[in-house]
Amino acid sequence: MTSTSESSLHSPVETASVVAHGRIDVREAVAQVRAVAERAGVELVDEPERGQLTVAVGGDGTILRTLARLLGTGVPVIGINFGRVGFLASIMPERLEKDLARVFAGEYRTIEQPTLEARLDGKMFVAVNDVVATSSTLGRMIELGWAIADEDLGVVSCDGMICSTPSGSTAYNLSNGGPVLVRGLDAMAITFIAPHSLEARPLVVPRGAELIVRNATPDVGAAVLVDGHRAGDLAPEGALSIRLGEQRSLLATLPETTFFSRYRETFTS
Repeated sequence: MTSTSESSLHSPVETASVVAHGRIDVREAVAQVRAVAERAGVELVDEPERGQLTVAVGGDGTILRTLARLLGTGVPVIGINFGRVGFLASIMPERLEKDLARVFAGEYRTIEQPTLEARLDGKMFVAVNDVVATSSTLGRMIELGWAIADEDLGVVSCDGMICSTPSGSTAYNLSNGGPVLVRGLDAMAITFIAPHSLEARPLVVPRGAELIVRNATPDVGAAVLVDGHRAGDLAPEGALSIRLGEQRSLLATLPETTFFSRYRETFTS
């Protein structure tokens, strides 16, 4: 389960782009990014797909949305943390100019992380972060049947279920008691939301084992969220399939910003 790869250092960056959080005032930080780029001789382009690298200024949500936008382009994303957690970010605001200059000089690594493919009502959706099935009716519990690799695992009364990638394992999954997946694992985590059972335990599932989620509630529908956006509804007796996808998100980090160093700084200090 360790096919996720990490590249060596890169050649100097010639073209890059900047993506900023829309609801946080990061104009000063964006101006700093532009100044560093000018000093380094890096051309800033308006369309992230046209650059060698994208700088995301914001929190984990901004980074994840940018990773999703750039799927399939080969353009990695490096984050400057202006969010509450910023687990995926590699650069802190107080070191923006110094560390970004290093990045533009080619001093960064690219980590490939797996995505999820969700199929619902004949449509396919790709998630960088997670896929969630949750009750469509506020305050109403639902019953979800689930099976992995064609093996039935029963029905769980709950508020919903989260299936997350390693990138998304430190988000909604973690806040519901799910496991943190270390970068490098080619796996997905499955965690129930407020299960009404002592036997419902989170699972880590490898590539090739497809998850089937069935709405076993006769009178309550379920909403399906892909990276926080409503993708559709899971009607009673409807089914949703989720598996690890073929596409990879490309997260750029400073060489010394390892998963365990960020984990220590974010969750244990």
